[in-house]
Amino acid sequence: MPTFTALLTLTTIFPLPTDIICTFVRNLLTKMTENRSYLQKYAMHFGTYMGIYWILKFILFPLGFHIPFLSLLFVILTLAVPFIGYHYVKMYRDKICGGSIQFSHAVLFTIFMYMFASLLVAVAHYAYFQFIDHGFIINSYIQLWDELMTKTPALMENQEIIKETIDTARSLTSINITMQLLSWDVFWGSLLAIPTGLMVMKKARPENNTPAQS
Repeated sequence: MPTFTALLTLTTIFPLPTDIICTFVRNLLTKMTENRSYLQKYAMHFGTYMGIYWILKFILFPLGFHIPFLSLLFVILTLAVPFIGYHYVKMYRDKICGGSIQFSHAVLFTIFMYMFASLLVAVAHYAYFQFIDHGFIINSYIQLWDELMTKTPALMENQEIIKETIDTARSLTSINITMQLLSWDVFWGSLLAIPTGLMVMKKARPENNTPAQS
């Protein structure tokens, strides 16, 4: 599972400013007064579905160290997230917004949907790392790296960097890991909101007010 290692390393070295992301979303929300009430309501509604999906997907992650197929399934389900997000926003456009939605409206809805999902899965992340993990993931990675370096002596050149990364990861508390993962979830959700908004936006059909010719 090198993806999680890279993510954990990046979040350790380059922690994302969650407050800046939240400020951006809050300012964007302030500018949009139209449909704001039900926007938040349905963003929470679909965000809950997405969050439950993320929690079920996350359960596969530690199990993947014992069953490789579950590791592959975790990656596939992760790659499916943007498509599920697109489906939810499209459903929101068609069933709630009457078939039309502005780009800014779609982007804001998507950001909030991913934010609610991120908050929900953050609870599961904290519960896992605080009460269940007990260093299992880090120790599993150490074992994998040891086996990999034994089979590939050329990697010994990077042994010091790997050791520093592992030591840094070990120093993180459960709340540190949870907040870093939350920051990255919100960050990637905000990025995905742009292409999602571009694909989902749809202008309302102009009403034909021309009187019929007799």
